[in-house]
Formats: sequence, C-alpha cells, structure tokens
Amino acid sequence: MAERKRLICAASEVAEQGKGVRFELERFGKQQPAFVVRFDGQPRAFLNQCGHVPVELDWQAGEFFDDSRHYLICATHGALYHPATGACVGGRCAGRGLIRVPVVERDGHVYLIETPSN
Repeated sequence: MAERKRLICAASEVAEQGKGVRFELERFGKQQPAFVVRFDGQPRAFLNQCGHVPVELDWQAGEFFDDSRHYLICATHGALYHPATGACVGGRCAGRGLIRVPVVERDGHVYLIETPSN
C-alpha cells in the first residue's frame, strides 16, 4: 500500500516556534490527538501525548512551547522535549520522548504522511 498525504493546515498557520496546530490521526485503529509546530524552518509533528503519562501537552489549544520558545513542554508535568526530535531533555519524562509523526510541507501546506503502520 502506497503512502498517502492528508492535509493538516496551511503552512502559514505554523509560525517558527509559535503556536502549533492540533489534528487527529488514526494509529493502530484508534483516533489519536497529534500536533504540528515549526522549528528550524521545518514542520515537526508528534502525538499529543506526554512521555511521562499519556496526557496531552498543551495547556491551551496549540500552546506547546515553553516560555523560552526553545522546548516543547507538558503543561501538566513540566517535562521538556526537543522540538526537532521529540527527545526528552528534562523533567518528568524519564528519558521517554514524544512519538514523531511524519509530515511534509509542499505547495504552501503541511500534510500528514499516512502509511499502513500509523
């Protein structure tokens, strides 16, 4: 089965180290929340689930960056994640990072790359 692309948002909706865009995806037969942010000029997407316990990261819809705008933060636990990779960089994530979601930016839009495994 070939990969397919599904529109998430216009690329202009995802500003560098700014507010993210939430979306849903199907993973292992279940709908799960996810989000996309922009970091180092590229859209980066992850499941919206803390590595510590499975709660959503944002304290308000789309607010994923900490006050410094350098890290993604879990509003519940304060766990910090690197926005390029989702790797745990501090707090209560105990080394467990965020789960990356494949996205691509083309023709002014950000798309989810859907594969048979997600």
